[in-house]
Amino acid sequence: MPFSASTGFKPTGPLRIGTRGSPLALAQARETQARLVAAHPALGEVGAIEIVVIKTTGDLVLDRTLADVGGKGLFTKEIEDALAVGTIDLAVHSMKDVPTALPDGLEISCMLPRVDARDAWFSGSGASLDDLPAGAVVGTASLRRQAQVLARRPDLRVVPLRGNVGTRLAKLASGDVAATLLAMAGLVRLGLADRITGVLDFDVMVPAVAQGAIGIETRQADQVTRALLAPLHCPETCIRVTAERALLAVLDGSCRTPIAAHARLGERGSVRLDAVVLRPDGSESFSLSCVGDAINAAALGAATGQQLKAQLPADILVVP
Repeated sequence: MPFSASTGFKPTGPLRIGTRGSPLALAQARETQARLVAAHPALGEVGAIEIVVIKTTGDLVLDRTLADVGGKGLFTKEIEDALAVGTIDLAVHSMKDVPTALPDGLEISCMLPRVDARDAWFSGSGASLDDLPAGAVVGTASLRRQAQVLARRPDLRVVPLRGNVGTRLAKLASGDVAATLLAMAGLVRLGLADRITGVLDFDVMVPAVAQGAIGIETRQADQVTRALLAPLHCPETCIRVTAERALLAVLDGSCRTPIAAHARLGERGSVRLDAVVLRPDGSESFSLSCVGDAINAAALGAATGQQLKAQLPADILVVP
């Protein structure tokens, strides 16, 4: 349907949203589509928006943990490649999957309101991590979760468990594992929150950087798409995620380094950032909490990262 920059439609065709094909990724793309239509009713017409599914390396390699696959951007590279060459107009990402350094010419133009950043607990053997019997098996592909589980319960055994939400819950139901953990935000977006056993508070399990946040990436030069996304942007989410990602950028660990962080807004324009770095086996952990001005979220994250880094043994930050 033809249109101009002033009306929000591109003359070359529909607004193309790039996404992975997992149920959660598609739910996030549809949420983005719904928010765009709410902000720009003309985008609700048939054919005005197209969702383009792109397979990423992270989707194709399922027989190894993410750390073993190696590298950063396992769930974003192919989508960003399509964005850079113009095959799609915007990319919808889980911000926890987005590397801190973006390709030249691309930017995160918009962040949607963040959903619950905590981890959800699934188990038929205990209402919480502390309730599991000694020697119980916990399934997770996340080194961050593995390290924090073992730091709190070194008597447990952690085994790799990948796949979408349905696959992981099937493994739990079959008895392959006694418990597993998933991001609460994903379960909320999939309408599966009622299936969780419990929620792990931040003092038990610090989430991944930017967990629960959806980021929308565009070409910096694409002023039309950026303008369409402007009404969707959540400043609070941006402040929190900016602080967390600035910390991660300073630490610059690889996916083999368990790093967790969570920022929350406080009173009178403040933001508190809690961070932890662990060894994968949970034998050592180093944590730090700092408070600063929300308007200087990036500076707070960077300063917290520098202070935390100064505490760390030289060998704990595995680099690519």
